[in-house]
Amino acid sequence: MTESLEMYLETIGLLRERTKVARVTDIARELGVSKPSVHAALHELERRGLIEHEHYGEVFLSASGKAASAEIRRRHHLLTAFLRTIVGVGAETAERDACRIEHYLSKETMDKIAMRMEEEPQAE
Repeated sequence: MTESLEMYLETIGLLRERTKVARVTDIARELGVSKPSVHAALHELERRGLIEHEHYGEVFLSASGKAASAEIRRRHHLLTAFLRTIVGVGAETAERDACRIEHYLSKETMDKIAMRMEEEPQAE
């Protein structure tokens, strides 16, 4: 899946979690893109069986879409924590950088980061 489609999937999941609703307008506003761009992405996500989109209505994650969205968000949170705890960058930088790199790291690298984070005492 492309970085762009992952961003859409992650955003739909976050919107549904925060407000219980995800619509084209909400997604466009959250990502800073045009509504036609959202429609194109939704069409592709629907084709892949990751979402259901009511015409002029809400966007729902399918079971596989929920799983994919949760995994993308898990990667994001893990990388943010890694960058803050191990690398020592500030919260804003960690958040921004995690968002950029979460889509490119291999499963092996993510697994090693997860293992390293499990070893690290967590600050409270």
